[in-house]
Amino acid sequence: MATLKAMLHPKTGTDGTKTHRLALRVTVNRKRSYLYLGHNIDPKDWDAKAEKVKRSHPKYKQLNRLIRKKFDQTEDLMFESESSKNSLTAQQITSTIRGNRNNKSFFIRAEEHFDNLKKLGKIRRVNSDRSRLNRIQEFCQNKNLEFKEIDQAFLRRLKAYLISNRGVSERTVMNVFVLIRTIYNLAKSEEIVDEKYYPFGKGKVRIVFPPNIKIGLEEQELKKIENLDLKQGTTIYHTRNVFLFSFYLAGIRISDVLKMKWSDVTDGRLYYQMGKNKKVDSLKLPEKIVSILKDYEEDKRNEEDFIFPELKKANLKSPEDVYRKTNTAISKFNKYLKKIAQLADIDKKITNHIARHTFGNIAGDKISPQMLQKLYRHSHLTTTIGYQGNFIHKDADDALDSVLNF
Repeated sequence: MATLKAMLHPKTGTDGTKTHRLALRVTVNRKRSYLYLGHNIDPKDWDAKAEKVKRSHPKYKQLNRLIRKKFDQTEDLMFESESSKNSLTAQQITSTIRGNRNNKSFFIRAEEHFDNLKKLGKIRRVNSDRSRLNRIQEFCQNKNLEFKEIDQAFLRRLKAYLISNRGVSERTVMNVFVLIRTIYNLAKSEEIVDEKYYPFGKGKVRIVFPPNIKIGLEEQELKKIENLDLKQGTTIYHTRNVFLFSFYLAGIRISDVLKMKWSDVTDGRLYYQMGKNKKVDSLKLPEKIVSILKDYEEDKRNEEDFIFPELKKANLKSPEDVYRKTNTAISKFNKYLKKIAQLADIDKKITNHIARHTFGNIAGDKISPQMLQKLYRHSHLTTTIGYQGNFIHKDADDALDSVLNF
């Protein structure tokens, strides 16, 4: 229940006298907040019942117009708040009317963040973060969420809810926390919330991802896929081409593979920009890649045409359409990769991303971390070392054998 009242709010001055500030009092769920209108009124000039300045005041017309204007603005905002799922608190209502930036709630700032990502064409990230935001809203029961409410206790309760009630993994919880941290950092930079309320960091909540097991194919398994007798021009043949194209170029992500254009191929090299971190790279085209490209030359319309067909009919001015067609293609490929695994008698789940893990697995410790960083297009060497650690087992295996060999 929300109420609004025009009134005089007494305040004791430093000289012991009392002044009466003209104000609007907003009450939401028994909590009050005052919107001061910038004028002091003598109580004898105030009609408390009618909630307006009496004619005895020399500027009663101007002051009553001000009261009516602010009253209408506040009343409209209260009506909108009660009609929406994310209702505002009394303090947020008065802050909004003042034009104070501190009125932005977590969910409001998150939506602004999503809008900015959309403008940058980062539809995949918007969709994944939208799912995470929905989980937070479920936990809050779609109520408004102040930044100051997101403290360590709130995050602990949220984690418990997500794991016990929603059955999500620890990794999923950490991804939700990453979104919260991102929005909170934006709010700090815009002075929406003070640094002292920040719940992350040393001595507070730490975001630590659990180890993720990465399994790639072995050399003999990859050769089985290469040697499959598949009919040229079929979907399963095309699926294998795309998978091998990714592997032969150090596990280029499937979304980047589908965006490759003929203009990216120059003088036997591939020049492209990685979608995830925008790093620009150039790689020599192995003979096996040249052989795959020959399968698609007949459909080449011009140099700016896509090499693979999935995005040829996409509306390139619509990031949403590109995202949809990319996702549709990935789902199709993963379906046919299951069939390829069966035909090759491989007892592992094969997806498009396994091409990247397969390169890491076969590379092992044959290549220096610095060179692998370049091939993987990682921004930081530590990322490469951590990633490649999933596939280097020889030293540990030898050490185990040396103890057990008796």
